[in-house]
Amino acid sequence: MAEPSELSRYIESFVDSSSTPAQQAASLDAVGGLVKTDSLTLEALVRELQMYLTTTDNVIRARGILLLGEVLKRIESKPLGSANIHTLVVFFKDRMADWRALRGALIGCLALIRRKGVAGMVTGTDAKAIVQSFLDYVQVQSLGQYDRKISLELLDCLLERYSDVIASLGEELIYGICEAVDTEKDPECLMLTFHIIESVGKLYLDPSGQNTKFLGDIFAILEAYFPVHFTHPVGVDAHVQRDDLSRALMAAFSSTPLFEPYAIPLLLEKLSSSLHSAKIDSLKYLRACSSKYGAERIAKYGCSIWPLIKNTISAYLEDPDISFTLAPLDGFGPSKNELVIEALSLLQQLILQNSSLLVSLIINDEDINICIKTTASYEKYNDIPVQEKNKLICVGCILHVMAKTSLSSCNEVFQNLFSQIMDSVVPSQRVKFGVLYLCIELLEGCRKLFSEHTTLQYALEHQTCCTELNRFSTQLFNAFCSVLAVSNEICPLDPEIYVGVKGLQILAMFCSDVFPVPMLIFEEILKKLMSIIIEDSNKMMLWEAALKALFHIGTFVHKFDESEKAVSYKSLVVEKTTELLSNNDIGLPLSFKVKALSVIGTTGKKNMLTILQGLTGVVFANVSDVHACKNSRSFETVVQLLECYSCKLLPW
Repeated sequence: MAEPSELSRYIESFVDSSSTPAQQAASLDAVGGLVKTDSLTLEALVRELQMYLTTTDNVIRARGILLLGEVLKRIESKPLGSANIHTLVVFFKDRMADWRALRGALIGCLALIRRKGVAGMVTGTDAKAIVQSFLDYVQVQSLGQYDRKISLELLDCLLERYSDVIASLGEELIYGICEAVDTEKDPECLMLTFHIIESVGKLYLDPSGQNTKFLGDIFAILEAYFPVHFTHPVGVDAHVQRDDLSRALMAAFSSTPLFEPYAIPLLLEKLSSSLHSAKIDSLKYLRACSSKYGAERIAKYGCSIWPLIKNTISAYLEDPDISFTLAPLDGFGPSKNELVIEALSLLQQLILQNSSLLVSLIINDEDINICIKTTASYEKYNDIPVQEKNKLICVGCILHVMAKTSLSSCNEVFQNLFSQIMDSVVPSQRVKFGVLYLCIELLEGCRKLFSEHTTLQYALEHQTCCTELNRFSTQLFNAFCSVLAVSNEICPLDPEIYVGVKGLQILAMFCSDVFPVPMLIFEEILKKLMSIIIEDSNKMMLWEAALKALFHIGTFVHKFDESEKAVSYKSLVVEKTTELLSNNDIGLPLSFKVKALSVIGTTGKKNMLTILQGLTGVVFANVSDVHACKNSRSFETVVQLLECYSCKLLPW
């Protein structure tokens, strides 16, 4: 046991207001360490503190109670008997009436409430008594930041761990919470505030409950913080960032469906705001709330939400020319704008939730249908006015989301719009750019849907989208090839090249048991892309696009175990690429051959082995030629091939 004189010195140092903060902290650590290591029992400490806990000297009493609370905080995992815990609860909850000692009382209660499992926990009855005392005596918003934070932590912990017990306080608890959190401005306290309201929403606010009359009051507290405006001094590391606050507020917004009459109109109003952060948050919150509130509650807002989504996408798309410059063949969606991304994510959520309503609104939308009809009148991308280009990209993004979201929405868009689009693809005429662009958006969306639902593929073959794709597969192949054949303007902005190559790539990357593109067409796609590799090295953008497309097709075939397609790919692409090395009759520069070799080889292990075997033969042949004929060209070839082998193929 610790000597009483030693313990007394620590206590005196802590409660003495003339001690420095460092001395007080050291004394607290010493006392806490003694209890933690069983050098001092908690009962002995309480006996030693008796005069400090009951003295009429306000400062000393407050420090004594704070010392006991802080010690409890340090021994939360140390087992305590139920009788001791109950005695401590009674002591600390009664001290809440002593405003001078409030900090110690709050810390003590919080330490007790946080106790878990075998260490001994507060009973439900005692937890309810703590809440009642808190509601009776603690005026949270009159306290300083640190004490407000502790108060809110206590409320939050009680709601988190004893919700079933304290729920019976009903109206009194809700009123007390509203009073405790209203007008809070400190970021750390606000994080707790939002989580507390989230917990209240989950605990009380159901349609059959008696506390729905407080809905407006509770949401009014949340509404004042939306959208979150938060700044902190430059150079200061803030513990809470704006995004943290926004996520916490969003969780509170979506905590109960009964917030719907207040939240959704507010979010729709803010979506029309000129403030960028308000628009972004409105889209994010709408998605979260739609998911939690349910289809029935959100359905009545469909006609209001849809135009706002459409206008947001249209207004915030980048310059269409720049979009096509950056459009990757391995990804999709021309926009990187955060607002557009969030708007499309919200659209996808709403379609998943209420497909028939949203799809109907989109299919019957006058702007969508006018855009599709107008698109057919422009032959080339550069013929389309800028404003119409923007509309075209907007419609393409929307159709893409419809096709990839669900089987029902995919079927609807193919049944109602795809045939209308394909009517413009006349074999004897130049295929319009916009028509093909909309086709690849629909095709890629549909392909993504199927690739993400492989377990359902056996049931998808006879779906409307699949039958439509099968019906038009040859027509689509010819259309994509034709746009490449007449695309002679080779420059960084050549969207025709993009849609032509992308279209062929997508057709080749549908799983066979979903959309069985005839093997003949699959092979013709490979031949077409390989002909570009062999013949069009002077058209750099087209050549690079074709090589990327071959890479993604090869990777897909390997990943999805498309054995029949893999045989064709090996024969028509891998082996042909290897043969390019030894075929000097082809006017393809060696650097292009080497690049094609390194890209195609990385589509799979078997393909890499084939490439390496072919490469080895060509290297030996050229080494022999160097020795026999002193051929400098063969020497350069060997150097480039060995560099490709050691720097690209071997590391892979």
